Amino acid sequence: MEQLEVLRAEQEWQRAGAYSVRIQGMNRQHGISLREEFDEHDCDGTRYIVILDAGYPIGTCRFYEKDATSVILGRVVVLPEYRGKKIGAMMLREAEAWMRECGYTSVEVDSRVVATGFYEKLGYKMIDGTVIQSGPFECIKMRKVIG
Repeated sequence: MEQLEVLRAEQEWQRAGAYSVRIQGMNRQHGISLREEFDEHDCDGTRYIVILDAGYPIGTCRFYEKDATSVILGRVVVLPEYRGKKIGAMMLREAEAWMRECGYTSVEVDSRVVATGFYEKLGYKMIDGTVIQSGPFECIKMRKVIG
């Protein structure tokens, strides 16, 4: 990890970094098809955070409006060789700061069951504990009040 840079990806070339991480981290690593990985929420209005290491995209997440006060966080991906280095936490702190600046007060995420501890450390709480299937992953809905 040479020099990490956090981008609020608002231009197409920056969003390409988000897509690159998702292709490597989900499409290739987990065999998720491009059609499944990229959905109707990959569009104008969706906001992306991209983490760069010396200019190379290594992490991303996205969020979009659920209603006037809340957003849905998703597609949280850090490339395998960068996991366990607090990059995900740094990325979510920046996403939450952006959400607050936009006037949102709560965020929801469908956490993979294996990642609930990560989100709990960042203040997220399980909504009801129901396990849902999302593609190949078992997930649990979690929420955090941010404002």
